[in-house]
Amino acid sequence: MDEMRPFDQPGFDLNNKTIMITGATGSFGTAFLNLIMQNFKPRRIILFSRDETKQHAMRLRFNKEQLSNLRFFIGDVRDFERLSMAMRNVNYVVHAAAMKHIDAAEYNPFECIRTNVFGAENVIRAAIANNVEKVVALSTDKAANPLNLYGASKLASDKIFISGNYLSGSKGTRFAVVRYGNVLGSRGSVVEVFKRMVEDGVESLPITDTRMSRFWITLEQATHFVNSCFAHMAGGEIFVPKIPSMKIVDLAKTIVPGAAIEIVGIRPGEKLHEVMVTEDDARSTLEFDDCYLIQPVFAFWGGRNNSAGIGGKPVPDGFRYSSETNTEWMTPDQLRRIVGGGSPAS
Repeated sequence: MDEMRPFDQPGFDLNNKTIMITGATGSFGTAFLNLIMQNFKPRRIILFSRDETKQHAMRLRFNKEQLSNLRFFIGDVRDFERLSMAMRNVNYVVHAAAMKHIDAAEYNPFECIRTNVFGAENVIRAAIANNVEKVVALSTDKAANPLNLYGASKLASDKIFISGNYLSGSKGTRFAVVRYGNVLGSRGSVVEVFKRMVEDGVESLPITDTRMSRFWITLEQATHFVNSCFAHMAGGEIFVPKIPSMKIVDLAKTIVPGAAIEIVGIRPGEKLHEVMVTEDDARSTLEFDDCYLIQPVFAFWGGRNNSAGIGGKPVPDGFRYSSETNTEWMTPDQLRRIVGGGSPAS
C-alpha cells in the first residue's frame, strides 16, 4: 500500500475527448469526475444519473467556467432511448451505474436484474449505435463464483460486456470490465457505517464472523486504475487490480479502537472470503506488476491485438486470487492513513 504503483497515477489521456459516466453521482462517478477535472481538459463530460438532487448538489461544486463543458443528463440505464441520446458523439464511457446492495437486490430481484443486466445491454447497444470508441464497465469481487443475486447479476453483466465485442465487430466499439473489491471511503461503506454507529451511541459493533476478510481499494486508486485500463484494453478483458486484504474485525478495531464487538453471524448471500480470480479463470489469466488480466476466450484474441498482453506471465494452474490467501495485507497504520482512526469508544 505504501509503494506507488502504475495505477496510482492517471494513465490515459482524456484531453479534448468526450467522456460519459453512468451512475455519475455515485461515489465512484464523483471521484472519476474529480480525476478528469484535476488532470485533463476534456471537450465534454456527460454525467448520466437518475437522481436530480445529487446532480444539483454536484453542479453547485463548480464555477461557471468549469460548468461550460459539463452536461447533466437525468436518465436511467433501463431506458435505451435516453442512453442513446446522451451518448451521441461520445468517445469513452465508464459504466458505473448499478444496484449494489446485497439485501436490496435479494428483496427486489426484478429491479436488480432490470438495472444490472438489462441496463448493461442498453449501454452496449447505445455505445455501438453511437460508435463510441471504448467502454469500461465496473464490476465487483462478488461476481466471481457468486452466492447472491447482486453478484450473479454482475457476473451476467460482465459476460454481456465481454460478448459486446462480438456484436460491435472487428473495428467497432471495444468493451472491457474492471473487477475490484470493497472501496474505502465510498458512500455506504462499512467504514462509514461503523463510524456512524459509534456517533449514534451504539455500544458494540456487529461483526458477522471474526474470520471474514475482504479486498480493499481506495476511491483514488479505483479511478486511476479504471483510467489506465482505457490505455491497455483491446476488448474483452477483465482487469483485476492487486490490492490488499484485511479482516473485517481488524478493520472495526482500527476504525473504532476499544469498541466492543458483537458476533451476529453471516447474512444470507454473504461469503467468508471474496475471490476476484477463480481457479477456472486462472487458465486464461495473465499476471502483471499491478494487476491480473483475465483474457477473453474469443478467437480474435491471440495476444497481438492487446497491448497489455505483451509482457504478462500466465498464472500457475489452480491459481486463485482470494482475500483469504492474498499475499498482501493492509496494516492498521495503513488503514488509519487512508481513512483515519476514531477515538477509543467510551
